[in-house]
Amino acid sequence: MRVDWFRVNLPDPQSNIRVHLYQDGRDKYHDQIRSYEGRTSLFKEELKKGNTSLKLTRVQGTDDGQYKCLVESKTHYDDATIQVHIRALGSKPELSIEGQKEGGMGLLCVSKGGFPEPELEWLDSEGVTLSAGPSETDRDYKGFYIVKLKTIVKETDTNHFTCRLRQRQLSEQINMETEFHISSELILVHTDTWRVAFAVIVSLSIVLVVILAFTIWGWNRLSNDYGNRKRIKEFI
Repeated sequence: MRVDWFRVNLPDPQSNIRVHLYQDGRDKYHDQIRSYEGRTSLFKEELKKGNTSLKLTRVQGTDDGQYKCLVESKTHYDDATIQVHIRALGSKPELSIEGQKEGGMGLLCVSKGGFPEPELEWLDSEGVTLSAGPSETDRDYKGFYIVKLKTIVKETDTNHFTCRLRQRQLSEQINMETEFHISSELILVHTDTWRVAFAVIVSLSIVLVVILAFTIWGWNRLSNDYGNRKRIKEFI
């Protein structure tokens, strides 16, 4: 009896597609997709009953997709294709301050481990969506998503902000929120620091311009004196 499980429609058509092979009474792993190593098995006691189901452990985001099973014996052949949907809830949003940005204070929201890709949203204290750039999306080595969303805020009456995660889980949507409060003193410290830095840069620029102008003036004066002395010598 032969039971052969493999992936269908992988992004790389040249890659190995076998997930699990059972043949001649034993499992064979010589050409198994590397990411499935040590994670696949069959229900051996059920094979005689016609159950050729595949068991996946330590599920990963990369397991999402189509699978095909071929069953073959001396008297029987059959195949079936199924779609596997992986669902993993991302971590609760983690918030941090990025520091002073043009237009206000930069805030960062991060969620890790979700699948499929979750959505992040910044809200003010009244639940109004804040302006933010596009999400930055990456995937870890297991295929789970790492999503980041940045926004820039100004001081408000409450300085209270929220990052909300929306995660689609089959027929329902799950929301998770993390609230964040920034003290006015912190915003002022960052603002004053930025202003001081700007003032220092402007002051240094003015000093450099003055030094450069004085240097050019001195150079021109020396050149003129040298030219005058040369003409006097030629006249004598």
